[in-house]
Amino acid sequence: MAKKNEKKASGAEKQPVAAGHEVIDEIDVSSELSASFIEYAMSVIVARALPDVRDGLKPVHRRILFSLHSQGIRPSSAYKKCARVVGDTMGKYHPHGDSAIYEALVRLAQEWSMRLPLVDGHGNFGSLDDGPAASRYTECRMATPAMAMVEELGEDTVDMRPNYDGNETEPEVLPAAFPNLLVNGSTGIAVGMATNMAPHNLGEVTSGLCAMLANPKITLDEMLEHIPGPDLPSGGIIAGLAGVREAFETGKGAFVMRAVARVEDVSARRKGIVVTELPYNVGPEKVVARIKELVNAKKLPGVSDVKDYTDRKTGLRLLIECKTGFNPHGVLDELYRLTPLQENFSVNNVALVDGEPQTLGLLAMCRHYLNHRLVVTRRRTEFRLRKAEARAHILDGLITALAAIDEVVALIKGSKDSTVAREKLMKKFDLSTIQADAILEMTLRRLTSLEVTKLKEELRDLKKSITELRRLLGSEKALKKLIGEELEKVSQAFATPRRSRLLKEIPASAVESAALEIPDEPCIVALSATGVVGRFEPSAFKGRPSKHDVLVSQVHTTNRAVIGLVTTSGRVARLSVVELPVASAASRGLKAVEVFGLDAGEKPLALVDARPGAVVSLVTRQGLVKRVPSSEFPQRLDTRPIIGLKPGDALAFAESLPEARSEKADLLLVSSDAQLLRFPQNVVTPKGLPAGGMAGMRLGEGAHVVAVGVFEEGLDAVVVTVSDAGSVKVSTAGEYPQKGRGGGGVRCHTFRKNESALVAAGIGAPAPVALGASGGVVEYPQARSRRDGSGTPTDAGVSGFGFLRSV
Repeated sequence: MAKKNEKKASGAEKQPVAAGHEVIDEIDVSSELSASFIEYAMSVIVARALPDVRDGLKPVHRRILFSLHSQGIRPSSAYKKCARVVGDTMGKYHPHGDSAIYEALVRLAQEWSMRLPLVDGHGNFGSLDDGPAASRYTECRMATPAMAMVEELGEDTVDMRPNYDGNETEPEVLPAAFPNLLVNGSTGIAVGMATNMAPHNLGEVTSGLCAMLANPKITLDEMLEHIPGPDLPSGGIIAGLAGVREAFETGKGAFVMRAVARVEDVSARRKGIVVTELPYNVGPEKVVARIKELVNAKKLPGVSDVKDYTDRKTGLRLLIECKTGFNPHGVLDELYRLTPLQENFSVNNVALVDGEPQTLGLLAMCRHYLNHRLVVTRRRTEFRLRKAEARAHILDGLITALAAIDEVVALIKGSKDSTVAREKLMKKFDLSTIQADAILEMTLRRLTSLEVTKLKEELRDLKKSITELRRLLGSEKALKKLIGEELEKVSQAFATPRRSRLLKEIPASAVESAALEIPDEPCIVALSATGVVGRFEPSAFKGRPSKHDVLVSQVHTTNRAVIGLVTTSGRVARLSVVELPVASAASRGLKAVEVFGLDAGEKPLALVDARPGAVVSLVTRQGLVKRVPSSEFPQRLDTRPIIGLKPGDALAFAESLPEARSEKADLLLVSSDAQLLRFPQNVVTPKGLPAGGMAGMRLGEGAHVVAVGVFEEGLDAVVVTVSDAGSVKVSTAGEYPQKGRGGGGVRCHTFRKNESALVAAGIGAPAPVALGASGGVVEYPQARSRRDGSGTPTDAGVSGFGFLRSV
């Protein structure tokens, strides 16, 4: 085996072989591949893909900012073409292609990518779903926060190195007056490694850094009090703080990003989900496309449509319309599960530390940044001290010369040239070369007393500055205090309120027990005297809608059944119950006009059961009657005529009963001339929708039907009548004899001298409730009198009747 290895080794060390005019070196392929790959990998890792822990920038971003700074394209200057910036960056510092440089520049300007943008863009810089315009069409300049990254470059704060061709110099790292790596995060793919760092809130990060300066041994739990979690540019919800803590501790972890969404009324009958904030790096078009794909594949049955109303004025707004019969909160849970409305963020905090990639936790990143700022601040202080001492040295010489100006002038005039004058000045006044040169270059205006005073004041101020700078350099504690004060100033200048909400755990559901489909459970649909319609759970139904309202109609049904609303115009609007608004103690529903889309002047009259097996009884103001089986109702959920009305006539009554009860019940019609007719409903033959009514009650001249009720044996129903003089009479419905259809009926209220007509009547069991003209419930005498008796005078004005509870 040893001999074989010796042969291989000797083979690798063969002398170059001449082939024509070329010399070919024989090398080991595996060694060459290994060495070349390592060189390539390190080049990508160090020079392309990973950010430096100190300024949080990749080389391309650093060179873009340095190019802008060098060209003087600052926040106060005019915008310049991005192509110009890209060309300068590529030609001087980053020879890796203009497209890569432009993409990096664009990202620095995008508010949805950067928590604190470093470039101020003008023009189309793209969106999350679309790329930017070409660099020749867009313009840019440095954003104000970027100045805090570069403004200390001229004070020898960082090392400068030659550029790729040695003709220019560039900074190895920027001074970075704020922790850009934590604030803006970073993402990149190198060779064999990648980085994915979340953005954070500047105010929180600076608060944490100041706490670390005050207590270098600060624990992670203490730091979390200042930096509770990431703060994404897009806002949204961050759920799962255990993963955030793990990332802060080890440099690797994961958390869930959720969109901010709420359930709203799309229309009077439909619910929708409005999305106002999306997860980080998720665009609205991506969400819309995914939802439509799932709907077409029948994997998202609760969604009927999705619309994007996003614009610059209102910001992000996606409207997801829910289908009838589906719980919008359950639909939202499905959207979170199946669409980009919920995404995971995997944290991998890999950054360059002294040129080597390392995975860093929160405390390590903060310490590295503070160490960098400590170096920058010390070097800046040393630079300022050298500059101040040099200036003070010159001022000492100038003031010395001005004190003996006549002698200085004579000495200079008597010199052959400036070299001789310099030597004489240095020898005569014990000056340095620099001081002597400054005296020789001094202008005549410096000879004025005011200029001399200014020089002395400047020297005095410089000496104070020198003392302060030396104090800073002599105390690391003082330097750290200065760093903390500068961080607070940066925070005050650029920090914004937190955008992302933090949740400890991932919510299991938008609401507790949010089933996708609304179950077909019993419910009550009620219509009030003021025209409000609502769907109630039986346990939550209290009856009376409000203090100033009463019920006029109600249907006991189920959530997934169909009901009808009969209007005064003789039409029936058929609607699925589940489309009606859910009423509660806080909200009793919506106006029926809005829910059913009624015409102008058309008023809701009564709710009827549209399920098979029910029969609807109708009575018009002119005394015509009709019965319609629910099976005759249109199958489509729309509005159709339910009775053919004559000109000038209108519906006065509508009520539905199961067919068996309808055949046994009587109709009671009360006319304005105080007549009451009672006859069996079964004498009225059921007809289809288009048919008109048949004669029900023969009315006197000028009379009309004011009230209708259904009477069933065994119920203690009453008849309450109200005259135009305000007298009220209560009688028992069973006392009125049953007559034939088409008759005039019997007297139900004897008029006094000041009475001429009935203005209202109520029939029912329990006794109906009177509603006053002002909207409130009014009291009336409860004592019953004979069926043809007179009423009892009252002060209460009665405009109508209704019921307080479920019947």
